[in-house]
Amino acid sequence: MNVLHIDSGILGDHSVSRRLTAAVAAQIKAEQSGATVTYRDLVSNPLPHLSGAHLSAANAAPDQIDTQVAAEVAESKVVLEEFLAADTIILGVPMYNFSLPSQLKAWIDRVAVAGKTFRYTAEGPEGLAKGKKIIIVSTRGGHYSAGPAAVMDHQESYLRAVLGFLGVTDIEIVRAEGLNLSVDSKVQAISEAERTISDRNGLKLAS
Repeated sequence: MNVLHIDSGILGDHSVSRRLTAAVAAQIKAEQSGATVTYRDLVSNPLPHLSGAHLSAANAAPDQIDTQVAAEVAESKVVLEEFLAADTIILGVPMYNFSLPSQLKAWIDRVAVAGKTFRYTAEGPEGLAKGKKIIIVSTRGGHYSAGPAAVMDHQESYLRAVLGFLGVTDIEIVRAEGLNLSVDSKVQAISEAERTISDRNGLKLAS
């Protein structure tokens, strides 16, 4: 089984999402001794945001592409290949300003590629990345899964939409929210999320 482990939290050792994705990855490796894990840190190794030059390079001759753009295109191909090769993907996704980190959006722009992970047909768009399992580790300072603030959730709702567009329907969310409300709230949220991860033992993973 190929596992792709993605982190996008900007707080380093203080990042709750990183702590929880590491726990998920450790659990998978313990359960699946033959699993191969590819790790990508989108903060220490950020992808450039998508540009017009990058898009234009897809249809340009090699000698017409700027050296820097050519390097970006080459890295984008590696990112896409990692995604396509993965059976299970662990996404560490903290909520920033009601949405997801811009570093993760840059990654999504590299894997949402027409003809590779989706296509347009006479019947409408079709996702081509079927059969994958994605475990979203979602961390939030407040409570957005229910109640009046739920309307401001453009983190999990966006991810479900874009991943569904790519054909991914097996999506699991490990959530820790209310992290910024108080020390006790943070401790409780992390404890509950770690319990959720522990309870995953024996659940089916993509293979």
